[in-house]
Amino acid sequence: MKVLITGATGLVGRAIVEVLHQKGIPVNYLTTSKGKITSDEDFQGFYWNPAKGEIDTDCFNNVQAIINLAGTSIAKRWTPQHRKKVISSRINSLQTLKKGLENSNNNEVECLVSASAIGIYPDSISDYYDESTSKVDGGFLGEVVQKWEAEAETFETIGVDVAKIRIGLVLSTEGGALPKMARPVKNFVGAPIGSGEQWQSWIHIKDLAQMFAFAAENNFRGTYNGVAPNPVTNTKLTKELAKILERPLWLPNVPAFFLRLVLGKMATLLLASQRVSSKKIEEEGFSFQYVNICQALKQLYTPQEKGMPASVEA
Repeated sequence: MKVLITGATGLVGRAIVEVLHQKGIPVNYLTTSKGKITSDEDFQGFYWNPAKGEIDTDCFNNVQAIINLAGTSIAKRWTPQHRKKVISSRINSLQTLKKGLENSNNNEVECLVSASAIGIYPDSISDYYDESTSKVDGGFLGEVVQKWEAEAETFETIGVDVAKIRIGLVLSTEGGALPKMARPVKNFVGAPIGSGEQWQSWIHIKDLAQMFAFAAENNFRGTYNGVAPNPVTNTKLTKELAKILERPLWLPNVPAFFLRLVLGKMATLLLASQRVSSKKIEEEGFSFQYVNICQALKQLYTPQEKGMPASVEA
């Protein structure tokens, strides 16, 4: 088996590559920088430029599964220009992949496992969402995910099974939201945000990487939530993070109006509440290694073997 990955050098991509290599599965990856192309037997790079619809179709050689993680980060102030870039980067990437696959000599690709996001679910303190939920967030996040997933589903017209993994809050000390959350806590100025009652459906990066590999190996179809079994409130997450980092929490909650003043509508990323179920992926046979927040944070921040810290920078 060989897997083609877009976004292989990003936070989640690197973790997935590590899992696939542990399983002895070679990886082809796409990059927009010709200077970053490597030609290792188990990690071979190919050029593409989704904005122009360009792709080296040799990337599909001997590939049975595609993992798509490509897309501009949403964690930047939502100016009209950035909103357009967030959507176009996701759509253009999938369209370029599909066109390239159609123009290649490959007839071995069986499945596409495409990243998605739990941002499609509406903001709610009381609701509990699974993949059958028909409600959709009426804001920018809902728009992004709907268009992203619809474009991924077009691969079914060329005989490729499509799985979409709606990713929650990814816990990693190497990037993403967690280091930004940990920094004020480590500096003795940490506090829950908004009411603190908003649900945060999280997942340890190791579990997320295993989930993508599991979906690719088993030719999954349909939508799956990429979250751990036990969501927590922002207050709970902040308290557990402070406990692990051995820091007090003494400040009042950061007011929601202040976050909106500083971040604009992007504050939604911090204030939205989505309590999301992982039951469907578990029923497919996937087992989580990190099922509760205490266990996940302990693994990330407790010194590992040989006395080396799990994270030297947070």
